[in-house]
Amino acid sequence: MLLTVLGFYGGYPYKGIGTSGYLLQDEGKNILIDCGSGVLNELSNYIDPLQLDAVVLSHYHHDHTADLGVLQYNWQLDKENRKHDLLSIYGHSQDFVNYAQLTMEGVSQGIAYNDYEPTMIGSLKFEFLRTIHPVPAYAMRITKNDKSIVYTSDTAYFDGLVDFSKDSELLITDTNFPEDKTGKMWHMTTKQSGELAKAAGVKRLMISHLPQHIDADTMLKESQHYAGSIPTINAFTGLEVEV
Repeated sequence: MLLTVLGFYGGYPYKGIGTSGYLLQDEGKNILIDCGSGVLNELSNYIDPLQLDAVVLSHYHHDHTADLGVLQYNWQLDKENRKHDLLSIYGHSQDFVNYAQLTMEGVSQGIAYNDYEPTMIGSLKFEFLRTIHPVPAYAMRITKNDKSIVYTSDTAYFDGLVDFSKDSELLITDTNFPEDKTGKMWHMTTKQSGELAKAAGVKRLMISHLPQHIDADTMLKESQHYAGSIPTINAFTGLEVEV
């Protein structure tokens, strides 16, 4: 499995860098995980968006879905070069209005996932865990053979993330706040991300969903401190991680 970061900011794009989006490639399959603002343009630097096999959405906040509509237009307006007749877009059905928009006649088909059974996309097993966020959102565990990538999506810290992330090769965390953030939070701090990685015994930690106005090196140093000996990296556009 090869994961490429296409965007990593939370909330809004900043200075030419987009919000959440990751390209996952395996055995000729191209899967887009989240489709935030600026992601479609960045995706085109790696593959033709018409060569996608699937899109998987963690939730329907705009910083994770802003480019989805224009991706559908891309498929609508260039039918000759599509890899498939329809683009498969996986999302949860807890928000029916947004879920219904995943289907566009002759262009894309919405497919519902849930948190009580896995979803297979090619040879990859996707498992989902509902997170703590103002809207329904789901973490993902993507497994092939005995290797897994876990993406927390947007969430406040909760203990269930430890078991869900256990022994994964790569843990991608929503790390929107520095260690000293207090009060009500819908995202994790650097301290919580590092401690989660350590408690779950993951092989590598990637902090993502980063803030625009805090230096990435500061966020990385804080996360690494709490992760201990677990190698920690910050997401940046074009970063490739092979699992």
